[in-house]
Amino acid sequence: MRGSGKRLVGAIVVGGVSAAVSAGCSTQSAAKAATGSAAESAAPTKLAVVAAENFWGSIAGQLGGDHVSVTSIINNPDTDPHSYEATPNDAKLIAGAQLFVQNGVGYDASWAPKLVSANPASGRRVLTVGDVVGLKEGDNPHQWYSHDSVYKVIDAITAQYKELDPADAAYFDQQKQDFEGTTLAAYNRLEADIKAQYSNTPIGASESIVSPLADSTGLKMLTPYSFLKDISEGNDPSVADKSTIDAQIKGEQIKVYVYNSQNSTPDIAEQVKAAKDAGIPVAAVTETLSPAGASFQDWMVGELTSLKAALAQATGH
Repeated sequence: MRGSGKRLVGAIVVGGVSAAVSAGCSTQSAAKAATGSAAESAAPTKLAVVAAENFWGSIAGQLGGDHVSVTSIINNPDTDPHSYEATPNDAKLIAGAQLFVQNGVGYDASWAPKLVSANPASGRRVLTVGDVVGLKEGDNPHQWYSHDSVYKVIDAITAQYKELDPADAAYFDQQKQDFEGTTLAAYNRLEADIKAQYSNTPIGASESIVSPLADSTGLKMLTPYSFLKDISEGNDPSVADKSTIDAQIKGEQIKVYVYNSQNSTPDIAEQVKAAKDAGIPVAAVTETLSPAGASFQDWMVGELTSLKAALAQATGH
């Protein structure tokens, strides 16, 4: 796995006012100034939210709407959250956040919790996805590929917003309803369609990032989990696992091969080539939002559409 709005304040400098300015003009200027001050004081204060990774940041931003300002620390598709080296600006962002969202489950453990501890802030909330979904270090951290986990995180983020800004609780409830029912409609439909049409279809994969996706869509993962975990964590897979996968591809035991294009090791490159040579359709996923500015739902819909097309090609329906 080798493997982000500030209010613009304008300053008007007035000088050299002529003694010939009429009282009417003075009164008008004063009225405008008063109106402007009232508008500024009435403007809502946005909750400052920081997300360790942009897939959670995208969700947090859409749930908060114009009541939050969200910055994602990792937003480059080429950045590995495991080995990310935090910057002084990251520490400043987390210190000033009212809510910090980190993945946990060992995924960003090398830097995110350390920045939280090193930059204490009164009243700051920390939401750890692993805690929300009941996982611990050593479990599969890629929970943004799990439909159930995504919905649990949506609930948790919304709950945090309502606690931080109870006066706007109804707004956040509406944002959540719109996000789940409308914004995620295509995502939900594609996952349901794949499960209905291709449940139990055997697939192979390059790493454990694909496992939650397979579980959510009912696909049958044949690749040994030990291999998936080794590749995800940057370890050398065993000879036995590689031999098993080679046999699965050669014997066409898998119908589709799914790989993380942001983490293509020599072993994975060989498996992709072998699958294509055997006429097995190949589908790609990525670690983080791709392109970097994509929304969570557009990213997922693109990947699910490709996966569904590969399954259709493989099965003939």
